Amino acid sequence: MRGKPATKRKIAPDIKFNRADVAKFINYIMERGKKSTAREIFYDALDIISKKTKNDPLDVFETAIRNVSPTVEIKGKRVGGANYQVPMPVRSERGYTLGCRWLLIAARAKKGKRMAEKLADELIAAYNNEGAAIKKKQDTYKMAEANRAFAHFAR
Repeated sequence: MRGKPATKRKIAPDIKFNRADVAKFINYIMERGKKSTAREIFYDALDIISKKTKNDPLDVFETAIRNVSPTVEIKGKRVGGANYQVPMPVRSERGYTLGCRWLLIAARAKKGKRMAEKLADELIAAYNNEGAAIKKKQDTYKMAEANRAFAHFAR
């Protein structure tokens, strides 16, 4: 690796809840630099969650992210001409990133509703340990379990 590793930038907390994890999720929602649209989508999704579940929407959001975030992932490693799928532990920051990514991919894959409604539905499903994002996590765990024999290739 050449040069120094990039330094971690401190992310400013969001306007409404003053939380960095919410600001990071809003940044993941954002497309083409339209942050105000991303904020509107996220806050509308939280309003929908509070109406549907009668729970605190931030608690639902936190629990959903925690339920979707993986602890193990699969990485390809080339050893002597063969490629092995090696299970590797996931750092907490990467787990959060993967969880957010899977939630947003699952929400965007749904058709026929506004993005705020799709995101709210997916967050509620993840809160209840169901839905497409949870299925992605379970598939990752199954792959890791199936390839556990190659764990010794991990550094």
